[in-house]
Amino acid sequence: MDIFIQLVVNGLLLGGAYAIISVGLTLIFGVVRVVNFAHGELLMVGMYGTYLLASNLGWHPYVSIFPIALLLFGLGALMQRAIIQPLLEADGHIQIFATVGVSTALMNLALLVFGADILSTSVQVGTGTLQLGFLTIGEGQLITLIVALLLVIGMHVFMTRTYLGRAFRAVAQHRYAAALMGVNVNAIYVIAFALGASFVGVAAALLTPQYPVFPTIGTYFVLTAFVIVVLGGMGSLSGAFLGSMLIGLVDSLAGYYVAPDLKEVVYFAIFILILVFRPTGLFGLGRGSE
Repeated sequence: MDIFIQLVVNGLLLGGAYAIISVGLTLIFGVVRVVNFAHGELLMVGMYGTYLLASNLGWHPYVSIFPIALLLFGLGALMQRAIIQPLLEADGHIQIFATVGVSTALMNLALLVFGADILSTSVQVGTGTLQLGFLTIGEGQLITLIVALLLVIGMHVFMTRTYLGRAFRAVAQHRYAAALMGVNVNAIYVIAFALGASFVGVAAALLTPQYPVFPTIGTYFVLTAFVIVVLGGMGSLSGAFLGSMLIGLVDSLAGYYVAPDLKEVVYFAIFILILVFRPTGLFGLGRGSE
């Protein structure tokens, strides 16, 4: 029983990392209606930026959260304005190809600049463990989960209590009606995409003490994030968080009771089943009309 409880705790802690990445991806899809296949590479850029600040300036990765989030905010705004915006009226597959192109370009740029070497930061805070009775809790994972909770709560307040948040929801529901009501739809698209990208900047700073940095590190997380977004209901922020917790549990339990090498098979099987039997996700209400 102790092992099972430890596995559940591990799964929930792991879900915190998935949550920050998935909420950003969900925000971009929910408002802009673009599936961003470069989301993982934006995470990779943030992790390299965090590594450079740590190795060259001696900054702890947690101190880098704000500058890295701002960097990713700017990169996301640039990507939306220069690449996605001109393609908004094109077919959906054209937009997907564009984000895949950005993904490939960023990955190869990282290989060119940093090579294929695996890099890591040497820090004390965020890499230790806490012992609570028979439970062992990773400091970094606990901090990541707390930040994920704060971000989700903050986004809920932002989306329901602020004018900009209500504008986000209006554009997500019906962009043409929102434009008729005076909402600057193009500006909302840029801000939403940039904000979603800044979330992976936060995730990058939190994950760098826990994981090594290399050019394909983003793929490790973003494939799972896509499963979570579909599981939670595409466009549902609360669904993305709950889906992250569920996938974290599946990852932890399947890795122990099935096999570490087969845990991805388990949640991708869940992904396929959801696409077949409930394409709106477990917590989603379906896509609003355009």
